[in-house]
Order: sequence, then C-alpha cells, then structure tokens
Amino acid sequence: MNRKRTLISDAFKVKKRRLAENTFDKASCGEADPGGPLDIKSSLEYLMTLFPRKVFNDSLPRIAMKHQLYSLHSAKTLVDRQLNLLREQGEVVIFQLGFDADAFGLVFTSDYKEKTLAGIAGTECQDTVEKFMNKVLPSCTDLSFNKEKMLKEFLFTDSEITQLVKCGVLTVRDAGSWWLSVPNAGKFTKYFIQGRKAVLNMVKKAKYGEVLKNELELRRTTSHVKFPMKYHIYDIMGAELVESIPTTSGTMLRYVDT
Repeated sequence: MNRKRTLISDAFKVKKRRLAENTFDKASCGEADPGGPLDIKSSLEYLMTLFPRKVFNDSLPRIAMKHQLYSLHSAKTLVDRQLNLLREQGEVVIFQLGFDADAFGLVFTSDYKEKTLAGIAGTECQDTVEKFMNKVLPSCTDLSFNKEKMLKEFLFTDSEITQLVKCGVLTVRDAGSWWLSVPNAGKFTKYFIQGRKAVLNMVKKAKYGEVLKNELELRRTTSHVKFPMKYHIYDIMGAELVESIPTTSGTMLRYVDT
C-alpha cells in the first residue's frame, strides 16, 4: 500500500513539473508575460525545481540567477520591482556572485536559513550565525554591510564578524565591508560557469551558429555540464549571451559573438 501511494505521489509530482515546464516555455517564447508578484514568485519556484540538489549532496539551498527570470519575463523592470518586494517581505535573499558584477543569485529565505544552519551545526560559529539569522536576515534589504552598521546597528563584535566570514555567511567586499553570501557557493559557481561555457559552445558550433531551443534541450551533454540543460539555457538567454528569435518552429537561439 505504501509503495502504491509513493508511486501515485511521484506520478503527481512529474505531472505537476511538466505542466510548469509547458507554462514557462510559453513565457520564454514570448507567448505569455503575465507579470505580477505571484507570477514572478512562481517563475522563481519553477527555476528552483531545475537546481540539482544531489550534485551538492543537498548541502546548498536551491539557487537561481536573477537574469534567468528575464528569459521568462521580458519586462525587466517588473521583475526587479517584484523581486525587491519579495526581498522586503523576507521571502527571498539576493546575493552577489563574484564572477560577474551583474550576476545576482536568488535563494528562498527559508531554504537559506535551513541549509546554512545545518551546515554550521555544532561548530564554534553556530551561535553567531543564529544571531545573524535572527537579527540581520529578517530586515536584510542590502547586498552588503559596512563595519559601522554591523557594529552599531546589529551589535556584532569584530570577532563575530570574523566568524561570519570564516563560515561563509559574509565574504569580503573591500576593507570594512562584506557581501552577503551562501556558504560553500564556490562549487556552485565553478559548475555554473563550466556548464555555461559548454552549452554556449554547442550553440556556437551549430550550423550558422544557431539552434532551436527545443532541440538544444534534448542534446546530450558532456561531463562538464552538471546542471539540467534548461537551467543553462535560461541562463544564456537571460544574460543575452544568445539572441532569442521567435520562429514558427519555436525559439531560435543564435550565438552572439562578443
């Protein structure tokens, strides 16, 4: 009986995911761009389903990139506005990734707290990180923090700030300021850039440097691509590393020679 229930549950999850994929594929082709806070949040939830938890032994929160949303919604101003609203409401954490000044990662706050606290449980940093989660994160509307704010507003000591850097909750921006960070995100960045280059190379090597999006999704990948193909396609589209051209056969992706 339990096995039967599990099979029914798994079948329902697959059906739900396929329905979401169809919906967002239409959006990315320009067939739908509904906007609104719930739509942006739904888009983000969909992108999160593509994040490969197992690659990181389920130690990282699910991460999506801000520009990936631009591949699903053409109105960038709307995306930015609704993301800021979600951040102000404490639902989303935005952080800067070091490889590009315009690369911003997105995680759901609940997922961020759960994975971060699990990762430092039992360490000397635990109390300090819990203090950060309770005191700073609920009102976190900044991507970075300066020393004066950390000391005077949030009442952290120099040694506590050092602990936050040591455990990866903060990374050094410059002297006296720090970026908010996801602990152990370096491996994510490595695989993300590695996969991006590999998928871009597929487009570049295609005839005339262009390929249909739905055909690219079905391409076999090398060991360099750790993430689902769709994750990388939404990346290169949103970052405008390829040109997206509507055709009667679907969206055509054309390599942009930079």
